[in-house]
Amino acid sequence: THTHTHTQRCTLALSHTHNDNIYHSPHTLRSFSYHARSLFAPSCPEMFFLSLVSGGWSPKVTDRQPWLQLDLRDRMEVTAVATQGRYGSSDWVSGYLLLFSDTGLAWKQYRQEDGVGRFVGNVNADGVVHHKFSHSIRSRFLRFVPLDWNPSGWVGLRVEVYGCVYKSYVADFDGRSSLLYRFNQKSMSTVKDVISLRFKSHQAEGVLLHGEGQRGDYITLELHRGRLALYLNLGKFVTPGSGRVAVTLGSLLDDQHWHSVLIERFNKQVNLTVDTHTQHFRTKGEGDSLEVDYEGNVTFSCSQPQLVSTTFLSSSSSFLSLAATPSASGGFMVRFQFRTWNPDGLLLSTQLSLEPQRLELQISNSRLRLTHHTSAQQKEEVSTGHRVNDGLWHSVSLSSRSLQLVWQMFCYVNILLLCVPLGCPSLSPADPGCENPTLAFQGCMRLISINSQPMDLNQVQQGRLGNYKELQFDTCGIHDRCLPNFCEHGGQCSQSWNTFYCDCSGTGYTGATCHNSIYEASCEAYRLTGSSSGYFSIDPDGSGPLGATQVYCNMTEDKVWTVVTHNSTDPVRVQGSTLQKPYIMKFNYSASPEQLMALVAGSEQCQQEVVYSCRKSRLFNTWDGSPLSWWVDQGGERRTYWGGFLPGVQQCSCSLEENCMDMNYFCNCDADTDSWANDTGVLSYKEHLPVSEIVIGDTNRTGSEALYRIGPLRCYGDKSVWNAASFYQESSYLHFPTLQAELSADISFYFKTSVPSGVFLEDLGLKDFIRVELSSPSVVTFSFDVGNGGVVLAVKSHVPLNDRQWHYVRAERNVKEASLQVDQLPLRFLEALSDGHLRLRLNSQLFVGGTAARQRGFMGCIRTLNINGMTFNLEERAKMTPGVSAGCPGHCSGSSSLCHNRGRCIEKNSGYVCDCSQSAYGGPSCKEEVSVSFDRESSVTYTFQEPFSVMQNRSSQASRVYRESTRARENMAFSFMTTQSPAMLLTVSTFSQQYIAVILALNGSLQIWYRLHVYRKPDVFSPSPSSLADGRLHRIRIHRQGKDVYLQIDQDIHRKYTLSSDAELILIRSLTLGKVIGENFDEEVMQAGSKGFIGCLSSVQFNHVAPLKAALLNRGSSLVSVRGHLVESNCGVLADSTTSHPLSGVVTAVVFITLCVVAVMTRFLYQHRQAQRDASIKEKEHRHNLETAYRREAAYQAEPAYRAESAYRTELHLHDSATLRDNREYYI
Repeated sequence: THTHTHTQRCTLALSHTHNDNIYHSPHTLRSFSYHARSLFAPSCPEMFFLSLVSGGWSPKVTDRQPWLQLDLRDRMEVTAVATQGRYGSSDWVSGYLLLFSDTGLAWKQYRQEDGVGRFVGNVNADGVVHHKFSHSIRSRFLRFVPLDWNPSGWVGLRVEVYGCVYKSYVADFDGRSSLLYRFNQKSMSTVKDVISLRFKSHQAEGVLLHGEGQRGDYITLELHRGRLALYLNLGKFVTPGSGRVAVTLGSLLDDQHWHSVLIERFNKQVNLTVDTHTQHFRTKGEGDSLEVDYEGNVTFSCSQPQLVSTTFLSSSSSFLSLAATPSASGGFMVRFQFRTWNPDGLLLSTQLSLEPQRLELQISNSRLRLTHHTSAQQKEEVSTGHRVNDGLWHSVSLSSRSLQLVWQMFCYVNILLLCVPLGCPSLSPADPGCENPTLAFQGCMRLISINSQPMDLNQVQQGRLGNYKELQFDTCGIHDRCLPNFCEHGGQCSQSWNTFYCDCSGTGYTGATCHNSIYEASCEAYRLTGSSSGYFSIDPDGSGPLGATQVYCNMTEDKVWTVVTHNSTDPVRVQGSTLQKPYIMKFNYSASPEQLMALVAGSEQCQQEVVYSCRKSRLFNTWDGSPLSWWVDQGGERRTYWGGFLPGVQQCSCSLEENCMDMNYFCNCDADTDSWANDTGVLSYKEHLPVSEIVIGDTNRTGSEALYRIGPLRCYGDKSVWNAASFYQESSYLHFPTLQAELSADISFYFKTSVPSGVFLEDLGLKDFIRVELSSPSVVTFSFDVGNGGVVLAVKSHVPLNDRQWHYVRAERNVKEASLQVDQLPLRFLEALSDGHLRLRLNSQLFVGGTAARQRGFMGCIRTLNINGMTFNLEERAKMTPGVSAGCPGHCSGSSSLCHNRGRCIEKNSGYVCDCSQSAYGGPSCKEEVSVSFDRESSVTYTFQEPFSVMQNRSSQASRVYRESTRARENMAFSFMTTQSPAMLLTVSTFSQQYIAVILALNGSLQIWYRLHVYRKPDVFSPSPSSLADGRLHRIRIHRQGKDVYLQIDQDIHRKYTLSSDAELILIRSLTLGKVIGENFDEEVMQAGSKGFIGCLSSVQFNHVAPLKAALLNRGSSLVSVRGHLVESNCGVLADSTTSHPLSGVVTAVVFITLCVVAVMTRFLYQHRQAQRDASIKEKEHRHNLETAYRREAAYQAEPAYRAESAYRTELHLHDSATLRDNREYYI
């Protein structure tokens, strides 16, 4: 460990290979030397040209892995480097790695702030490229390793290093020694502490410092499994070691390189910093000061000799072959240490003398497995170890006395192959040791010995020993990709050598980094997806920091009400309270205060009923008007107005309605009578809601009492859904603060326009940018640059998008991937490479509807703009911006939902129509259930006319930094009612023998089967053991994204499952409802398929397909095959009509129904006959429209040439309305 102090500005030039054009300070430190190496000619590995004549360094063209090494003669603090090509040549380096070392033996790769190891070099021989380090290097040796160079020339390099002299005091520890520091006083008590040190070690365990106090205070800093753990307690008589909780930080700290530690404490607040990572926490204990009066031993060691490692870079092509001299016993012994993140990989393989016997040592499922192949068909295996892919060093020793190595006459005898790749090295034409394992080892090795002879890897590097491919010598290139943790919302990070993964289980979020909420943002959003009343989890801020909360969504009225309950909804009687000792009740809601605030802010209106009855209990003092009782709002403010009245006025609803029992008072309770009075009302000023506390202070007199009940919070409307702005000048835009989206950003909105192109939004940095635009009438593009070069995703629609109809856009970018979704078109998806810049650095304003240059601006309407869970108020900003107006003209631009259940509202000159072609529902507003009764032999099969991939949408513009991929996704929803089990509900099959099946098992429980790989067992999920074959209607929703499957049964069961694979369905063939025969399914699925389904299926949706509706309305189509007897039913409608609000009591329901029956019977009988006639006419028109729609849809699928023309000739119902005209309507 050591400490050090800066004594000068650290920007001096420390070395240079040639000073013609790289300038440096006159104070340049001249004590340096160069060392360069060729791996081609082992007899003379240092034949390089560093003289003035050559103009820089250039290795031989035949060199395999050239590098340039600088020895600064002493440890320096390096803050920057500069490179230049070789003078007067076509040789330069365009990309390189930078390694550093204290000894020149063990090296570490320098990584920039985002973990990027690659440095951008030169583009010509004369230009100078500077790189200033985000964190300095304190080292003696530097090594430049070229990665890329001029393809028309060769490697050429001149370098300069900038920094200053570094002085420090160093103490070595051998694991048994300790350094004791004694304070001047017997005891020292501190409120503020700052402890800093630097350390390096090759061991993963050891105590760095420790101190204790007699009252129980202690501080311990130690290495544990390569991470730094801090134990700190400010307590009284707490026994150290009992129940201690450590704060851990850092990773792979046993790499023999220096690491910085800083501990800052003020009272109980502590900052722990290791290198560039900081963690804030609050320490345990009862006190605020640290009292230390004696010290313990230090068992930290770092004085062992340097251990040289080798990195196997590739899991497909890295290998190392080494010579082995036979031992006296005729057997062999191999020892080595390894570390890796990969759960699988071949460590060692060798052919034995008794052909065809072979020995393999590999990592399999995170364990070590030794396999002895005795013949081509027989083998013996043994496994040991646990989680050997944890990134720590593990030692392996393998020996045998009875097995003989085979002699191979190629340069060396007894070739032992370590880490055999997929393609074998060319050792000999008839090499019997060549195998093709599925995955080679990717990681680090060191201390390799064969038959007790250490292997000198320097000899291998120089070509004097063995053979190799894709290795990096003298360094272990392991990198912890989970530090920092890029998994959001509490996602658990795991990793392989090349990338990291996020486990989002139990978080309520999904996506590559657990960024996206799996729940809708409001009850209004659930209604738009076709849901009915029930309990739902909503996430008011989407991908923002707030989690989801459960609410009740009442969808029985025209308005969708969100109901949030609390802990005291029953009536409460209060007696014996005074103003000095009042009765206080605090309400704990099912949502957090932050969630409630977001819910209220996003709603159009909120209200809360306050039932208050009193007897000789006043609300206000009759002498001076001071309040005797009050309630507290969501912000903690005291409120003295009561239900039904306006804020700021100490009155009740009876005063507003002028019906108080005593007109001398503003509240009935203030009359102070012996009889019961009532001041019940509804609080509706939403900025003050919900009620967080009630205080009652006048129930202490004889006969005095109060009775109150605070109802649940009820809100309706979603302000964001129709928050819109109209742009009618190309140079106009709305501006907002800079987008905060360094690591992740999701952007979603709707637009409609008639212009061919325009920028929806843009934000800029010095070099970085992010932009979403309509680049042509049928193409939406999402482009950005985080420092790796521009990335462009484009989604092309088969119909124009400038058709004056609303279209949905969602763009997302995070450190692992980028995606773009437009309407129901397939998702465009690009996966980022593992090593690249991560942070999107922006500094300009966010421009919406235009650009900073006032060019290519968007003309049309944008609504519901949401970025990272935050809704942008376009209307408010539009009111003060020239060229932009609030709202959007048109019939489909209002807050009332005209089309339901994925139905699409389409503007017409004299009204609007609802396009229900993407919905499983029908009717003029896409609200009518489409239900069919099945018998045992019935089935409906929807055939996809051509091989269809759910996620097929390839890019022709993939960036070199982002690798294009597909994301498997399925969305299924349906309702069913049956008493049969087992039963087959739904199957989806592919041409590649994959399938999805949803069945009822023999006990009536629901089972979901996913078979995504032919040669693997299927994934089977059974969410609930209870039987669903109970004669009741059940609603099922299944959503898959990659490996994650989300399931909802009715409104009360929500489950998440993880598949064994994220494979997509390849070439979907058909979807079948009911009986299935002749398929290659698993036995239990086939048993259910043979039984068929007896009951009612309703509103079936698979992605964009509604097979049940297609069967009813398009029986003649080749797309739909119907077997058995099908009868159109109304089971879905009947079930919905029997649904009641669970918060209402049975008695209330009976009374209400009794009163209503009498009231409506006369009107019902009067209108019944006319209604029947109207319904008959509408049903015939509806049937005709649906039949026409599906005929057109079939023609659309059968005739690609006419797809664009007929794309919107679907299930449409014209709604007449007065034509809306506007002087700016031309672009909408």
